[in-house]
Amino acid sequence: MTHPIVAFLGIGLMGKPMAARLARAGFTLHAWNRSPAKAEALRGDGAVPQAQLEDAVRDAGIVISMLEAGPVVAAVLDAALPFLAPGTLWIDMSSTRQDEALGLAARLRGHGCRFVDAPVSGGVVGAEAGTLAIMAGGSVEDVARAEPVLRVLGTVTRVGEAGSGQVAKLCNQLVVGATLNVVAEALLLAQAAGADPAAVREAIRGGFAGSRILDLHGQRMLDRNFVPGGQVKTQLKDQRNILAAASAAGVTLPVTELVTRRYETIEEDLPSADHSAALIALERINPGRRVGTGPDQLPDSSTAK
Repeated sequence: MTHPIVAFLGIGLMGKPMAARLARAGFTLHAWNRSPAKAEALRGDGAVPQAQLEDAVRDAGIVISMLEAGPVVAAVLDAALPFLAPGTLWIDMSSTRQDEALGLAARLRGHGCRFVDAPVSGGVVGAEAGTLAIMAGGSVEDVARAEPVLRVLGTVTRVGEAGSGQVAKLCNQLVVGATLNVVAEALLLAQAAGADPAAVREAIRGGFAGSRILDLHGQRMLDRNFVPGGQVKTQLKDQRNILAAASAAGVTLPVTELVTRRYETIEEDLPSADHSAALIALERINPGRRVGTGPDQLPDSSTAK
């Protein structure tokens, strides 16, 4: 089977392992990033780094964007649009708002191109292992066309028409953000009340409280390992997008509002920390209370106060 040329735009924390998997799977992959050195780092995986956006997309049958936010995706799409061949399928795997996804779809349709929004869950570990949960919004035909590429990266579920993928991702992030904060509260309560928080985590893992977040991020909190993973700034962007979607849909989400305010307290000094740093935000409103005894492991740009 002959694969189309794939242009992968955005070689960041998630984009790098995703693009590497596609290149190693045999796709001719053009890698582009605003910082060309990040794309160049994929040459050893078989990718073709492209310094110029137009060179990355010109011959591509499929374009994948994995960028910071909706406005960045829109700016890159506008710059790339004159160089896209009619019929090109653009798969946006970034996390954006539903209205932004619909705007991208409309612009591409006006140029004779196709669009699928396919945000993901699973973090860097899932990107490296090819086990991402991929929530795809688009026509049945377009999602089917995207599937051979997306299956290299994880499990694909079509959740509706264009824009629906972003709704599903926001629902995912709603659960993730709330659960991270609840796990932090459980571990802090265990510690403060005199129980062993590690033993409490182990005891409840097999019951109804069990979850991947308790497994993975509960351990991160115990280890005080806040090197990302998902980042506070990304989780907070998603929280705000959830609230925007809720407002547009005419619903109130009080737990999400609380979670958003909690992340906002560490937005300024811990933006690049793992989103499990919800624990640090909780400890700051509980002076003298702390889970574990080890030092905080933080990215170089963050310092806990």
